[in-house]
Amino acid sequence: MPSAAYSDITRLFDILASSGNNYNIAKITTAYEYAAMLHEGQWRKSGDAYISHPIAVAEIVAGLGLDSDSICAALLHDTVEDCAEKTSLKEIEKRFGKDVALIVDGLTKIVLLEVENKEEAHIETLRKMLLAMSKDVRVIFIKLCDRLHNMRTLDARSDAKQRSTALETMHIYAPLAHRLGMQRIKQELENLSLMYLDPYGYTEVKQDIEKKYGTHTDFVEHIRRQVGEKLRENNIPFTLEGRIKSVYSIYKKMYTQNKSFDEIYDFYALRIIVNTELECYTALGLIHEMYNSMPGRFKDYISTPKPNLYRSLHTTVIGRFGVPFEVQIRTHEMHEIAEFGIAAHWKYKSGAESRAEMDKKLAWVSRLLESEEDTRDPDEFIDVFKTDVFQDETFVFTPKGDVITLTKGATVIDFAYAIHSAVGNKMTGAKINGMIVPIDRVPQNGEIVEIITSGASKGPSRDWLNIVKTGQARSKIRQWFKKEKRTDNIAVGKAAVEMELKKFGRPTNEAQRTEIIAATAQRAGYASSEDLFNTIGYGGTTVSKIVTRLREEFDKVVRPEPQEEKAPLVAEDIRVAEKPRHMKHNSGIVVDGAHGCQVKFAKCCNPLPGDHVIGFITKGFGISIHKVDCPNVETGMKKPEDADRWVEAHWERGEHEFSSDVYEALVQIHAYSSLTILAEITMALADMKVLLLQVNTQKKNDGRLIVNLKISCKNVDHYHSIVSRLKSLKDVIDIERGFS
Repeated sequence: MPSAAYSDITRLFDILASSGNNYNIAKITTAYEYAAMLHEGQWRKSGDAYISHPIAVAEIVAGLGLDSDSICAALLHDTVEDCAEKTSLKEIEKRFGKDVALIVDGLTKIVLLEVENKEEAHIETLRKMLLAMSKDVRVIFIKLCDRLHNMRTLDARSDAKQRSTALETMHIYAPLAHRLGMQRIKQELENLSLMYLDPYGYTEVKQDIEKKYGTHTDFVEHIRRQVGEKLRENNIPFTLEGRIKSVYSIYKKMYTQNKSFDEIYDFYALRIIVNTELECYTALGLIHEMYNSMPGRFKDYISTPKPNLYRSLHTTVIGRFGVPFEVQIRTHEMHEIAEFGIAAHWKYKSGAESRAEMDKKLAWVSRLLESEEDTRDPDEFIDVFKTDVFQDETFVFTPKGDVITLTKGATVIDFAYAIHSAVGNKMTGAKINGMIVPIDRVPQNGEIVEIITSGASKGPSRDWLNIVKTGQARSKIRQWFKKEKRTDNIAVGKAAVEMELKKFGRPTNEAQRTEIIAATAQRAGYASSEDLFNTIGYGGTTVSKIVTRLREEFDKVVRPEPQEEKAPLVAEDIRVAEKPRHMKHNSGIVVDGAHGCQVKFAKCCNPLPGDHVIGFITKGFGISIHKVDCPNVETGMKKPEDADRWVEAHWERGEHEFSSDVYEALVQIHAYSSLTILAEITMALADMKVLLLQVNTQKKNDGRLIVNLKISCKNVDHYHSIVSRLKSLKDVIDIERGFS
């Protein structure tokens, strides 16, 4: 039974009152009352009235110090999507103004878009959110607060929903918070995501942290006293904060760097907050005077800030008993920006005079949207999103001393296009620290990169598309080919499509090929076949992305030649019953030569297209399809009373080779017990776009782990490719089909 409606917004108004900001309380109250009226009768999975969610989001938004319109938008953010029959964006604008309506629109999912699948709808929603964010950054602030509250209350959802939401949060929203410098939100999103993706690893790291911190409590307090005394002696006003590394950041270091828990050197951190930059550097000198510093562990993010505005001095030193700890030194303004990122910057610097400055800080959003104008591929959009926005940065210099920020792993070609399109298009070579290097060389932090150009250059090479790492460079190379080489692109694209048609195994004439390709181009959203060829030619999409539509149009135009069906081999002692001709449902199975039989797939062996199968006539439930080598088949065939109920069955030839149908498959993984194994398996399946339907684990006496998975699968070949990928994980010992 749902709980009573949550209508108390006292805590929200307490937050607003204690902030010291001049909020429009009347407008916020009206927004709350309107949202409560619209959401009346709606309930969350937890049993709470739905209005509790917008209120909680508004509280988090208020904690960031955002303005009245942001609070109103947080309260109204789900109204257009979930209450479409009661309100609209026009009504929101009429009641609360253009800014609130713009933010709410940016937060509303695209649910009516005509797309082929849910994934494309999700990508389009993400694009829409980024576009809205480029116009008003408050959209993303509220979206991150919305996601944070959803993650805090995720325990009320199903296991499958918990995993999918946590994975999306880890891949998209936590790194996005990092890119905006919102470290508090980022860390909580990461920890909550890990708790659902690998609860075993999360719990183990959390327990290790609690144990280690309890052991060294005196050490931490001793360091605080020592540093405090030194700063007071030198008349430096200060605030001291202790910090322990988050569960996820330790987990990630152990996973990516293969370190044990005891090898994490920056587990402890002391944060010194002072008034001025000069005091930051003075405090740094005092710290190095008191303790021995660890070589290579000093970073100056004050003189060279991170792209997300983060500024601070970092140094790692050796304390009492040889225990290393990190010291972070920053001013009060730097600290607030470190915690709340561009949200803090927006709060202090909002206004027309700072719009240009804010646009500069968010230039990466515009570059991302610009880089995706030339691709229709949702997979590639996510790849670019991850690469350009979420990876660590490398700082390199031009010969004039200007700092250029590159995605970690970016090449000198990426560097050239980061300077200007014309530099990249005329590039003929590069030098690093005065030495000529290959064009696929990856510059390191602090290196000086010089691009060699020539007016006689014929432009970029197509091979560069396989070398560059950033969406910005890839987009600019494509734009050059799109503009300068349309004729060549069409020839390349046409050859690629016609080569794919030949793989379908049936001859076609020119008229048929023209009809097939034109229909495919139209379905994919292109004005003509030439536009499709051109896009393939300059790299805007690939043939593999249209192959399903191409095959479907091919089968409509080119009919298969009639051929005699051959039944698959089955056990010799199988007796065949009379053909059940009256059943109507078709699942790609031919039963004793008859199509269109009503079948169900046995849960004991979960047969997949490509398996040798056999049918068993059940009493009232059609025909149960088993694998020929299923243990239940061997047992069942020994019963004389059931001998006449076993029938020949096989998969309809070619029916599922290009089908989008999916089946359930059972996978049993034997692995070494490790902190990261569940996360590795989950992320590997997500990368392959394999739906995880069920997971459970059990620990054996020898310390090894058995992980039982139920996954979606297209056919036997697809199953083998999934198994091959999972076997490549370092802690996996063996994989079996089915559960033992």
